Amino acid sequence: MRKVVRQTYSVCPVCLDRIPAEHATYGDGRIYLEKTCPVHGDFSVIIWHGLRDAADWRGDLPMIAPGENKNCPHACGLCPEHRQGTCCVLLEVTRRCNLRCSFCFAEGGSGEDIPLATVRENLYELAVPGKTLVQLSGGEPTVRDDLPQIVAAAKEAGCRYVQLNTNGVRLGEDLGYVQQLAEAGLSFVFMQFDGTNDEIYRALRGRDLLEIKQKAIENCGRYNLGVTLVPTIVPQINTQDIGNILRFAISQAPAVRGVHYQPVSYFGRIPSPPSDSQRFTLDELLDAIEKQAGTLVPRDTLRPSRCDHPMCGFHGDYIAMHDQTLHPLRKATSVTDEPATADQNRAFVARRWLRPEAGTEDIAGSPRQEEPVQQEELETLEGFLRRVRSHSFTVTSMAFQDAGNLDLERLRRCSLHVFDNGRLVPFCAYYLTKHG
Repeated sequence: MRKVVRQTYSVCPVCLDRIPAEHATYGDGRIYLEKTCPVHGDFSVIIWHGLRDAADWRGDLPMIAPGENKNCPHACGLCPEHRQGTCCVLLEVTRRCNLRCSFCFAEGGSGEDIPLATVRENLYELAVPGKTLVQLSGGEPTVRDDLPQIVAAAKEAGCRYVQLNTNGVRLGEDLGYVQQLAEAGLSFVFMQFDGTNDEIYRALRGRDLLEIKQKAIENCGRYNLGVTLVPTIVPQINTQDIGNILRFAISQAPAVRGVHYQPVSYFGRIPSPPSDSQRFTLDELLDAIEKQAGTLVPRDTLRPSRCDHPMCGFHGDYIAMHDQTLHPLRKATSVTDEPATADQNRAFVARRWLRPEAGTEDIAGSPRQEEPVQQEELETLEGFLRRVRSHSFTVTSMAFQDAGNLDLERLRRCSLHVFDNGRLVPFCAYYLTKHG
């Protein structure tokens, strides 16, 4: 029997008009987002498989009510009704790319670089001095030879943290370029990393990439640039490799600072509009981590996002240990914790993803490395705190939304915003793509 468990608003995946939507269940724990467009008919998409209790995971956040966020998503900037501040600002610096991936939210590959003068102007306009975390994105930013100048310009504009969103190809091929980025003030690297074998990369990215990505991690480690691995998780392609990705990441600590899983979303360039079997829900990801990673990530150490909407992601906070295990720093106490502000979330990210002494060199001109903490030193407070600083490790996720599963209750709590012609636009609204 059909039961409606939540009311919300979404969009028609064909015309993108805003329409009412419902969370409906049929008695087996699965939850579907169902909606009807007066022109294009009925649509249903799975959003939860019942592998965890959805109500417990969501907590007590209120539903979107009639009359609220009436102009969302089509007049989206950060209107007065948006419920969250900006944690991270994404700034596109090019449309070019050195890969042709089957999945690409930005449809990178063709087009041109954004003129350097325009990028500089944008950075000064978006920066809140001493606070802003800007993510340089594309396309593929590293196709630009002047990317170090852009990083330096971001720091000059007052951005506190500069993050690079990259496929890692040039970082693996050009050590001198990595050095230039570090010296310009790059804070950390978000690197596409879809699996631990090249069959996965051939399917998703069109070529063998594992070796070059391993080299990119090594090169970033030489210059104290912390790397977070970012897998796009696609059913029938790499869902079986979720635990292997995590184990690989831990083996690369402290150069690798964490894994940020992204269940596939269908916007930008996609092979075709998805069926339910081609989707991978947040609770499926949680279940896969539990089954594939075993005791590495205890169930009670992954907590719902309290910065964005809980249905958008989770986070876990750890230390990577000598024996390639993870020591949890926090465990879930209550999923009804107070929501975190964007400022609090940004500070958490910075503490965990920055490597100590980033970008500095010793008197011999070699990148400076912090002395490793020995196992016996962890029994002292000083040794423990040093290990936290040098070997912090996060397990996080972001389940982006597309035209099929867009839920405006979630969108209005988005803290990842794209800078576009003077506006800050929630990520999933900015890249929203018609299905059909």
